Amino acid sequence: MNTEKVVFAFFILLAATLNFGFFIGTVHATAHFNAIELFAALVISLIATVMKFGDRTHMGAVLLATSLVADLQLIAAALVWGYAATGTDTGLTNAVAASIMSLSGGALLANITSVVLLVIETVMVRR
Repeated sequence: MNTEKVVFAFFILLAATLNFGFFIGTVHATAHFNAIELFAALVISLIATVMKFGDRTHMGAVLLATSLVADLQLIAAALVWGYAATGTDTGLTNAVAASIMSLSGGALLANITSVVLLVIETVMVRR
């Protein structure tokens, strides 16, 4: 068993599951949103992105692209949340929550694509 590939797959799957955990919930109940969960999803996604820099194959480039898209979406969601929490008097409203959730949903789609590509790459490996 290749430990490097296990750690690589672990971080890709952890990024997707943390993103999914944040994405689940109702938009109308802003109390369901957890800033720590969004932060954890962003940090793990950034770690997964850094791990993808070493692969020089075409599949590696596509995996890196999906990870960069997820990072961009999660960073944008964190910025929207941060601005709503500190830059406005209204705080986290339903409209802001909907924006955060749609950005998180885009990151989730990129993470799901990354997981599917990882599975395809794993199946294609011949022993």
